[in-house]
Amino acid sequence: MSVGGFPGIQDIRRRTLRAPVNPMDKSTVVSIYPKEICEVKHTIQPGRFKIDAGTYLIPALLVVGPSSWWKEIDDEQPLLEIPNSSIQVADSIVKDYCNGLLACNMSDSMPGIFYVPGEFDLAAIRKSYSNLLNKAKDNQNRWFSNLVKMADTLWARTNGNPLTISDDMRLAAKQLNLTNKDWMKDFTMMEMSRCPACGSMINSIYPVCSTCKTVINKDKAKELGIIFAQ
Repeated sequence: MSVGGFPGIQDIRRRTLRAPVNPMDKSTVVSIYPKEICEVKHTIQPGRFKIDAGTYLIPALLVVGPSSWWKEIDDEQPLLEIPNSSIQVADSIVKDYCNGLLACNMSDSMPGIFYVPGEFDLAAIRKSYSNLLNKAKDNQNRWFSNLVKMADTLWARTNGNPLTISDDMRLAAKQLNLTNKDWMKDFTMMEMSRCPACGSMINSIYPVCSTCKTVINKDKAKELGIIFAQ
């Protein structure tokens, strides 16, 4: 039955009203990842989480509490609230963001993000969890290194196509002070053109098409000392 008998007004029994939460149920998400993280979880309330960009020296912190979701029993029963503890919420923030990232294995190669039970400020995190900060730094540097290796491979395989290099790869090179990489140049300044033989997009500074191997610029190829079979 609708409230007041008017159609379209939500039945009070179907409303997602939260029960009082435990004020002591807190967890702290710690990030040394130099990129802002925004996680939205549509099935729980509260379900929006934002973590500022952080560094090893100044980690970003986000204190989270419990969230809830609601299970439908039947049309005549109120929605059943299913609470999730702050640890479950913090764990989902870390895993949902990192899972699926290129070169991330959720173990020793991943962004420097972790969580600890309880509410802590920066001083307490650095004092009590310095081992986790150091581990996060090592894991993140390893992930950055793997991203750079993948970028090198993609750059070589595509004959210098800047569109194959992701933002995370460029960020990784910057964090590792590898800004001298060819693919770290401003790709908007690189002139891309189509191969006259196969139509693939190519970097005009390279004389040979990486797709069909057609020699696009014979003078450039000769200058580079490229020798072709007769």
